[in-house]
Amino acid sequence: MKMMTLLLISVATFCAIVSTVSSSCSPSDLAALQSIRTGLTDTSLGIFNSWVGTDCCVNWYGVSCDPTTGRVVDINLRGESEDPILTKSGQSGFMSGSISPQICRLDHLTTLVIADWKGVTGKIPQCLTTLSKLRILDLVGNKISGEIPADIGNLKMLTVLNLADNQISGKIPASLVGLSGLMHMDLSNNQITGEIPADFGKLKMLSRALLNRNQLTGSIPDSIGNMNRLADLDLSRNQMSGYVPDCLGKMQVLSTLNLDRNSFSGQLPASLLSNRGMGILNLSRNGFEGNIPDVFHGNSYFMALDLSYNNLKGPIPGSLSAAKYIGHLDLSHNHLCGAIPVGNPFDHQEASSFTNNDCLCGNPLSTC
Repeated sequence: MKMMTLLLISVATFCAIVSTVSSSCSPSDLAALQSIRTGLTDTSLGIFNSWVGTDCCVNWYGVSCDPTTGRVVDINLRGESEDPILTKSGQSGFMSGSISPQICRLDHLTTLVIADWKGVTGKIPQCLTTLSKLRILDLVGNKISGEIPADIGNLKMLTVLNLADNQISGKIPASLVGLSGLMHMDLSNNQITGEIPADFGKLKMLSRALLNRNQLTGSIPDSIGNMNRLADLDLSRNQMSGYVPDCLGKMQVLSTLNLDRNSFSGQLPASLLSNRGMGILNLSRNGFEGNIPDVFHGNSYFMALDLSYNNLKGPIPGSLSAAKYIGHLDLSHNHLCGAIPVGNPFDHQEASSFTNNDCLCGNPLSTC
């Protein structure tokens, strides 16, 4: 009995030692985090004040470890959030410096968030593409420059890519379409040039593609019509041109499409206006011409429909009166003519929705 008790105590002690070793920070991860801290300067919140000692798995702000292996799996540093350290200070964070390439030594990393610090500069470390376990890469709201790493397609586990509101330049890497599990992509408000890859439609899992406020050129790839999960596509404020593929209007899930402030031309695809799931459609400030297709119906439900600043002519379609709901409607600055239809969708619209056309009349404009 005594031997059994001693054995149980020995086993318990061994397990405790193993548990302690497993949960503590690995030396390589500790060195990498220390390099990250050296490269970044937070003068407003002091979030790195907790990065002391040798166990990065315990009470290091924004750092999480796998409880079994003790390896760092998450870095989550946001300059704007509901975190108590931010709400208590009553201000958003500001951080300067750059992301150390030593971060790539964290080879178990699944989440990397260094977002909304406004002053983080430098380039995205090329070696990030070697972090095969990475699922979330979020560097939004900084001043990061340079190009998106050419081998970003190597991050096969990536589901979220958010590089918005930076100063990133260059083209969209051809390898990006290899991110087969990507669900959310936001590259908006950067300086990205060139065309959208022709095989962009390979991103079958993508639900949001936000590429607005860049310097993209070329046309919309037909392959986008094959993205069955895409709900939100924003290509606004670029330098794109050509026709809008009719296949966009046949996408079952697409509910928000912003193409405003480009140089698209041709006639409006009827399928876009008749799509039962389309809720926000902004095609303003382009070069669309011809008549507005008379294809609206009782299931048309637009929170916003903006066709302003184009070269559209002819009457406002009578079928628009049958629409179930239209929240914001803007048909101004075109060459439309004739009586504004009567019906519920038009009852709450202001005159500014119809001004600067050739000869529109009727409520809320002057009588015909």
